[in-house]
Amino acid sequence: MNIPKSAFSLSRDEYGGTGKRLFIGLVAGTALLLCALLLLIWLVPTIGFAAIHPWLPSIAGLIFGGAILAIVWLSLGLVLHAYTGKPVLGTSRLRGITIRLLLPLMELMGRAMRIPVPSVRRSFIKVNNELVLSDHPHCKPHELLVLLPHCIQSSRCTHRLTYHIDHCARCGACPIRDVLGLRDAYGVQVAIATGGTIARRIVVQARPKLIVAVACERDLSSGIQDTHPLPVFGVINERPNGPCLDTFVNIRRLEAAIRTFLGLEADDASGGKGATAPLTPVRGNRVACDARKASKLA
Repeated sequence: MNIPKSAFSLSRDEYGGTGKRLFIGLVAGTALLLCALLLLIWLVPTIGFAAIHPWLPSIAGLIFGGAILAIVWLSLGLVLHAYTGKPVLGTSRLRGITIRLLLPLMELMGRAMRIPVPSVRRSFIKVNNELVLSDHPHCKPHELLVLLPHCIQSSRCTHRLTYHIDHCARCGACPIRDVLGLRDAYGVQVAIATGGTIARRIVVQARPKLIVAVACERDLSSGIQDTHPLPVFGVINERPNGPCLDTFVNIRRLEAAIRTFLGLEADDASGGKGATAPLTPVRGNRVACDARKASKLA
């Protein structure tokens, strides 16, 4: 049987060369280990159960068998959804629960196999982004929130931007000036969060339908899980000075994501729907034209 691959596959280059195969392999391996563990837990005390009541082994078998079938169903649905880009087996609504259950175990399994945890998280973020693209293609400018980490602000800056990002002097010492330029051009919401609590407050106040979040692999992985079912498209930041200090974001990738979810690239591209075409940013004289299109969508 030929299973079609997702039409929304993204380039590995944006995720440190990590592909979705790592995520799919770890999901399958983790699910098999969980099933084997449940089977072992059921088999060991079966003799003792029979001594208590003759029906107890059968009841325990039904319970553990149901748990094994549930794990297989959820894992297979997640793998097929990640590969094809289409929800299958009715598991799309339970994707958040499945990820919360399997991702920590996948990281442990990756450590045991000497796979760096950041690679596992990058693979998860890549798969998540492809699923977001397939499930939530377009929204209006005011419904899209660009959420930035506080470490993107220059450590030498004296302005406090957490609550009022417009206090930025736009000096160009950090990427915030360029991000605000995207906000002004496309009409999307932009905010800076210093942590998970502030991020949740911002989301409640902004009430977006979709979030484009910039952060490291750890924060993106946890944020994607915390906000589910609200879709989050993750853009991994660049950390030339180490973690949490004067980080950067690829403005072209960020703009490409904004354009994709606003449907601007789809209007201009002749190739119709696709994964890589909408996420290829176009700059120059077209920015003014795209800004006018975005204002019409608002």
